[in-house]
Amino acid sequence: MVTVHNFSEGLLTPVLAYLMSCLGCFLGLQCTSRATALSGRSRGRWLLLGALSIGTTGIWVMHFIAMLGYTIPGQTIRYNVIVTILSMIVAVVVVTVGLLIVGFRPEGLRPLLLGGAIIGIGVASMHYMGMYAIRVPDSMSFNPVLVVLSVVIAIVAGNAALWAALRLRGLAAMLGASAIMGVAVSGMHYTGMAGMHMRMAAPGGGMAAMGGGGATAGEFLLPLILGISTLAFLVTAVITLSPSEAEIREDAVLMSRLSNLSGHDFGNGMPGSGAAANGNGNGIQGNGIHGNGFGSRRDTPGHSRR
Repeated sequence: MVTVHNFSEGLLTPVLAYLMSCLGCFLGLQCTSRATALSGRSRGRWLLLGALSIGTTGIWVMHFIAMLGYTIPGQTIRYNVIVTILSMIVAVVVVTVGLLIVGFRPEGLRPLLLGGAIIGIGVASMHYMGMYAIRVPDSMSFNPVLVVLSVVIAIVAGNAALWAALRLRGLAAMLGASAIMGVAVSGMHYTGMAGMHMRMAAPGGGMAAMGGGGATAGEFLLPLILGISTLAFLVTAVITLSPSEAEIREDAVLMSRLSNLSGHDFGNGMPGSGAAANGNGNGIQGNGIHGNGFGSRRDTPGHSRR
């Protein structure tokens, strides 16, 4: 058995990974809550932005920041670039599917459970693809019990994320939900890592024979993590400058009222309209504010021009 260290940098990597996971989940929840107040393409755009935040910052960045603390004494860990990038794409795509399921069918337990299960499977898939991207001259094996447990944790985290996005309101509630989700995502990661074992392989065997040399963390992971972190802060700025869910709903109610008033007050009573010009009593007094319960009386036909 090869000796490995998951916390070679002390608490720095697990704490930073947890905080980034919380940030990504918080941004995703904020986007999803705004999406529920909208419809059509606007809802879809916010859901996609939420999936991007959760998939990249909340899951992928968390995983590989934690992996910066994973070392094997006497060896240099390398990562297959293509597999690593594919793991991020898988995370974003699967989270997008889960959010779209509940985003356009927010009511009911079945869409929630289905979307949460899909997101959980996506989290687990991203994690184990990230493990497959490791290139070391050793053989890798997994404890099946801990693998199953890590997938269960991921599915629970996915359901919790969707429930929080659809049910919770307010900054404090969102922060609390994001903190819980960060614990779940981090817990899933370290449970999976606890179930992974390295054994010395025969010359020419091991993971090194399954994809080439790859790139070191300093050459590849750090620049990519920094780039995605910058993207996360740009998303934070977009969310900060955009109307909140409550403001979006208030604007929708206001626009609906204005639309109704314009239809009643001016749609049939603008100067020069056919009904008003012919003296049929469909002017402002006949079919507007005074004629629809907002005034004291309803004029009869022929009286609107008096």
